[in-house]
Amino acid sequence: MVNPEGGKILMIDDDEDVLLAAKMLLKKQGHHVIIEKNPKKIPFLLHNDTYDVILLDMNFSKDITSGKEGFYWLEQILGHDPSAVVILITAFGDVEMAVRALKAGATDFILKPWQNEKLVATISTAIRLKQSYNEVDKLKKAKEMLEEQISRPFGEIIGESKAIQEVFTLIDKVAKTDANILILGENGTGKELIARAIHQRSLRKDNSFVSVDMGAITETLFESELFGHKKGAFTDAREDRPGRFELANNGTLFLDEIGNLSMSLQSKLLSALQSRQVTRVGANQSLPVNIRLICATNMPLHKMVQEGTFRQDLLYRINTVELHVPPLAERVEDIPMLAQHYLNYYARKYHKHVSSITAEAIDKLKRYAWPGNIRELQHGIERAVIMTDSATLQESDFLLSRTVSSNPNSNTLNLDEVEKTAIVKALNMHNGNISKAADELGLTRASLYRRMEKYGI
Repeated sequence: MVNPEGGKILMIDDDEDVLLAAKMLLKKQGHHVIIEKNPKKIPFLLHNDTYDVILLDMNFSKDITSGKEGFYWLEQILGHDPSAVVILITAFGDVEMAVRALKAGATDFILKPWQNEKLVATISTAIRLKQSYNEVDKLKKAKEMLEEQISRPFGEIIGESKAIQEVFTLIDKVAKTDANILILGENGTGKELIARAIHQRSLRKDNSFVSVDMGAITETLFESELFGHKKGAFTDAREDRPGRFELANNGTLFLDEIGNLSMSLQSKLLSALQSRQVTRVGANQSLPVNIRLICATNMPLHKMVQEGTFRQDLLYRINTVELHVPPLAERVEDIPMLAQHYLNYYARKYHKHVSSITAEAIDKLKRYAWPGNIRELQHGIERAVIMTDSATLQESDFLLSRTVSSNPNSNTLNLDEVEKTAIVKALNMHNGNISKAADELGLTRASLYRRMEKYGI
């Protein structure tokens, strides 16, 4: 019967009979045992795999009794992995050498010839110790991430408009499931806040929420960042490092700006999602991961699939449910509440006695198109708070580049106003990309530029 707590054990000893006897005994206990006669292969073995326990002989061919070689290789192993669990073995052990071994970092010390029951019990205890080290390491990294999340100033989504209420309704429907979510929306609309809200209402809320900006990861660092790496896997890999998939195990992994991935990186991501396993760079051993996946982008993924720039099978994998976040221009009635929220926050942060915004200033904010959405509003309020000498923000405190209304509920039938609104919406939709906005409107670039100049956009 396979031991559910079986571990991976590396044993190094120059006596082949000892190696084979130990391997047979431990294999019966459900352990996976790798044996090696030559200690010089230890660096290679450590670089290419991970082990729960390492059994290391104290004496090899150069020196039969002093244990110097064993202490040397113990130092090399712990230099590679300070949390390695190493049990030293020798036929010439004594109390003094045992104490020296423990002080040098060994976990335990056994003598040859050993009693089988003693060896099995020692290995089982060592495996549990290694598991506890791994859990502590994961908890430490999860705690660091949690503290980073808590320090962020805005942990809640603010708004009462019909558009944002529809988003709340969808969040409540999907949060308790493990369905993969694709959040679509313009830059600055709060897609990450939506992802965090889903996590906080999910069954995984007590585990990590790990956020990754895919647009900021280079091709060369993609695998290291997402899947982790082994010490020495590349020039700057000075220690073993878990990837974002591992850190999010049993929690939620949020991949922002997923539309920016190249086709080759899309393939690597899809492979990990399909297998639910990751392999650290420089390692041969795959690690199972259990994550809830949430992705976000401001790019038209369905259109990109048609154009051949985004994999259709990856899109199917990530969008069990699609959630559209409305731009600020479609939730104008939320602007007063959002503005007051940011005003209160920045007044506290900068120790300013600013407490309100005039109705005229709010009206100006409502008329503005907000191509940068909530993020732009946040920065606008921050600047106004910093620069004002008054207790109330005035209309003149907001330096907005244009005040064209993009409210889709406007009742105007004036053709110029309708055209202005269409142009602003197209520019917002494509984040100021003139070529894409012109294509959306059925215009040439030159025609769009002329109209933008005409309307002062």
